[in-house]
Amino acid sequence: MTITVPLIQFGFGNVGRAVVERVLRTRDLFEWRYGLHLSYRALCDSRGAIIEMDGIRYGDLQRALAAKAAGESLSEFALGYLHQGLLDIVDIAASEGAIVIDVTATDETVPALLQALSLGCRLVLANKKPLTQRYETFRRLNADGRLRYEATVGAGVPVIATLTENLIASGDVIHRIEGCLSGTLGFLTTGLQAGEGFAALVRRAHELGYTEPDPRDDLGGMDVARKALILARTLGWPLELDQIAVEALFPPELGGGAAADFLTGAAALDEPYRRRVEAAAAAGKTLRYVATLSDGRARVGLEEVPLDSPVGRLQGTDNLIAFHTEVYRPTPLVLQGRGAGAQGTAAGVLADIVALARR
Repeated sequence: MTITVPLIQFGFGNVGRAVVERVLRTRDLFEWRYGLHLSYRALCDSRGAIIEMDGIRYGDLQRALAAKAAGESLSEFALGYLHQGLLDIVDIAASEGAIVIDVTATDETVPALLQALSLGCRLVLANKKPLTQRYETFRRLNADGRLRYEATVGAGVPVIATLTENLIASGDVIHRIEGCLSGTLGFLTTGLQAGEGFAALVRRAHELGYTEPDPRDDLGGMDVARKALILARTLGWPLELDQIAVEALFPPELGGGAAADFLTGAAALDEPYRRRVEAAAAAGKTLRYVATLSDGRARVGLEEVPLDSPVGRLQGTDNLIAFHTEVYRPTPLVLQGRGAGAQGTAAGVLADIVALARR
């Protein structure tokens, strides 16, 4: 017997399109293996939406993918319309058992997500911001086990599933978690270790699309702080975002002005970073941007780590997380892999969709 699982997706940018492509590519496999037919009932971007209660047809999804890749909004698409907000979409398309997927990058989805839960829907989030609002919002979204959010922390690396379904569920005691959770900052720190200048690395990361349009959005550390907060709350710690200690990779005087001004001014940081790299190397260590959780507290920042440690051996844009627990000691449980990019994030989202659908 095949069960049809309606999907409602908020967001149709790079990650959103990658999720749709992956759903279409695996449709036959999942029907055969799991008896699941994943069917898009609603798909929306910031302005437009397509809604078809009997399921958007395969060919129409392919045409929507092509139109969006060409820069067209769904409000301009032949089958689309200008929506009045996500609550409107939920009220039209939601039903018990539907899965709402949030692959946006805004906290404005929160009311629609809570409304979807009240109507019996399930949630899959790649969007970190709803989970890093006030702790009470996290509790409400996560109240009854109808939420999965793997892609918010490690993209396709199964960080949350390992923490919740293996470590916490086994009764293990978690003493410390440490991880490199930004492919962008991993690229920078391994480049610094190789002797490259800070400003040139930032400019190259910007040109390669590793950073946000304003690189300070990555270099400020808040993206990693949000990931650390999600991990802390998954552990049951009632922390708020302003309780995470965050070290930015640039001084306050470079925080203002345009992104182009920052890219020019970053040359002043070449020498200070060269000295930090040399000091770490003299001690048999290297620099990594690390999130650390222990004793109910969390911090993110640049740290000197041993060269022979899991974090010290990490290279390039991979993510890595190490769980130091009662069972996994003195050697921690380490997960490493592709932590950035649309395809890695989409893989984590689809795994969550299937996990919820199979319940």
